[in-house]
Amino acid sequence: MPAPPRPNPLTIPTLAALQARKSAKWGRFEPDVLPLYVAEMDVELAPPVRDAMAHAIDTGDVGYRTGTAYEESFITFARERWDWPTLAIEHIVAVPDVITGYTDAITLVTEPGDAVVVNPPAYPPFFAFVEGAGRRIEEAPLTADFRIDLESLEVAFQRATAGGHPAAYLLCNPHNPTGTLHTREELESVAALASAHGVRVIADEIHAPLVYADAEFTPYLTVASERGDAFSIMSASKAWNLAGVPAALLVAGADAAADLALYTSVPRHGPSQLGALAQAAAYSQGGPWLDDLLAGLDANRHLLGALLTEHLPDVVYTWPEATYLAWLDLSAYDFDGEEPSEFLHREARVKLNPGPTFGTGGAGHVRINFATSPAILTEAVERIARALS
Repeated sequence: MPAPPRPNPLTIPTLAALQARKSAKWGRFEPDVLPLYVAEMDVELAPPVRDAMAHAIDTGDVGYRTGTAYEESFITFARERWDWPTLAIEHIVAVPDVITGYTDAITLVTEPGDAVVVNPPAYPPFFAFVEGAGRRIEEAPLTADFRIDLESLEVAFQRATAGGHPAAYLLCNPHNPTGTLHTREELESVAALASAHGVRVIADEIHAPLVYADAEFTPYLTVASERGDAFSIMSASKAWNLAGVPAALLVAGADAAADLALYTSVPRHGPSQLGALAQAAAYSQGGPWLDDLLAGLDANRHLLGALLTEHLPDVVYTWPEATYLAWLDLSAYDFDGEEPSEFLHREARVKLNPGPTFGTGGAGHVRINFATSPAILTEAVERIARALS
């Protein structure tokens, strides 16, 4: 007798249960708004994660974190999922969250006033936290089909390092907001350029577990030898919906050991006990739940494409190879000078991320989070279509 089909995690919470949540996605706007913006998923906790957190709370195990279970769980996950056999625990430091990790790495390898290269349209905190750290942004926009533009990147590297200044490149892999998954060949070209120009690569790879079966994730630190002085930031927070219990791992390339030693020589806060326990459980026991989630997300990315074709055929839908985020070009529609997401919030009661916050190339675009139930996704697109009719 065949085994019953496994549940789709995206269909379990009811709309009423979601509307009762207090976190940013559902707690920020009016009850009639369908929020498909901030990177939270409409799921319940993966059972192993829920059990680990419940046990910690029930037993009062919420003191200061110790040990290396979190790091070890990631090493095993990376070896099994991405065939990364050379990852070593001495090259990993646990940090409170991803933004802290990449901001710390940037301040480690550059000085105030130095440049950090980004690929717009890009995750808005790349701009805010880099500038908040006293560094300046140097843009290398993606191509029209949202791939890394190597010519643009080289020009940006030249500008960033002019006068002999150190510089960093904040790489988003997979890319947010487009869902683009960089190929090994692209990353090898990036590594060669970075090596030639003395630019330190810092790869935000928080969405790495969220890659569909028709694509393959390549960890930046596994590419050609030029990548040795780079850093990667990894976390389970996006794939298992753990933004409220954050933790992350700063992973150093083989030639960045001296930088890592300098980093650890300064007293710093690591992740909370609850965050580390939750993410260790995700990496070590959450694989089957992640596979179920990816199946549901894959169905939703196809559903979104079908809904747009039926109801909004003039929208240009960038097909995501990874993440649960999609980049939509609404420039064919007339918003009478208003930013599209603001119009849709008011008229359709659907909240999306405004494209301009992602930098160059964002005008006329929105980012949609399709990590919700098929019913909510369908209702949202139909509302948008009515508002634009």
